[in-house]
Amino acid sequence: MIPEDLRYTAEHEWVSGDGSGPVRVGITHYAQDALGDIVFVQLPEEGTAVAAGDSLGEIESTKSVSEIYAPIAGTVVSKNASLADEPELINAEPYAAGWLVEIAPDDPASIGQLLDAAAYQSLTDS
Repeated sequence: MIPEDLRYTAEHEWVSGDGSGPVRVGITHYAQDALGDIVFVQLPEEGTAVAAGDSLGEIESTKSVSEIYAPIAGTVVSKNASLADEPELINAEPYAAGWLVEIAPDDPASIGQLLDAAAYQSLTDS
């Protein structure tokens, strides 16, 4: 359940892409499983500048409300509009239809500083 081609944060976000263009961001299977049934998602507007570690929004589940954090610094270029009506897509397909936002990175090299799949697996095994 941890795709090899993605990069990860210790806060359970994933990043798809090498930074040569906008990268796609979502939460991991581990995170959505811990949250339970997701019922609402608040995401930033397009054009919002974010710093790595800043709050990107919130995910509300039947258990709690959790912050989503920006894995890299950049500008939000799109958000997954489908989540407004179908937040449960995050539970069903966290690495596909359940993506959250796309960010144009300020520094494409910063993606390489995120966790690889093996490091993220070690984090979630502990």
